[in-house]
Amino acid sequence: MSNPQYDDMNRQIIDEFRANGGTVSSRPFGRSLVLVHHIGAKTGTERINPVMHIRQDPDTWLIAASKAGQPENPAWYHNLLAHPDTVIETPDDGTVPVHVTDLEGEERDAAWAQFTAASPGFRSYEERTTRTIPVLALTRREA
Repeated sequence: MSNPQYDDMNRQIIDEFRANGGTVSSRPFGRSLVLVHHIGAKTGTERINPVMHIRQDPDTWLIAASKAGQPENPAWYHNLLAHPDTVIETPDDGTVPVHVTDLEGEERDAAWAQFTAASPGFRSYEERTTRTIPVLALTRREA
């Protein structure tokens, strides 16, 4: 189900990201976002969501499916698992084809620790929910 207010906010963030080379200063994101393209697992519709990332190395970006601590994972998480070869728009590398991997166990825990260290918001999301918040690795692939 779509939320028009949320969709409008995302559209504004996406437009600002693209207009300013990956910088979003109207909200406190700076250059911390990537635009994740994904195909609806059920609908087949292409969508784009701005998501905070942590750059691991030149070829890997981490994103967390936190959904602000809501009880369910965001729709884009399920879409990425269904269609793991996609593209992201980055502040530094432009559009990059990537392969998505859902991290598990110690690898997920270590990646999640990076998010909670980077932003107190992620710690509060974790406290708000009973689910384990997934962390995905987006690894550069050949187009």
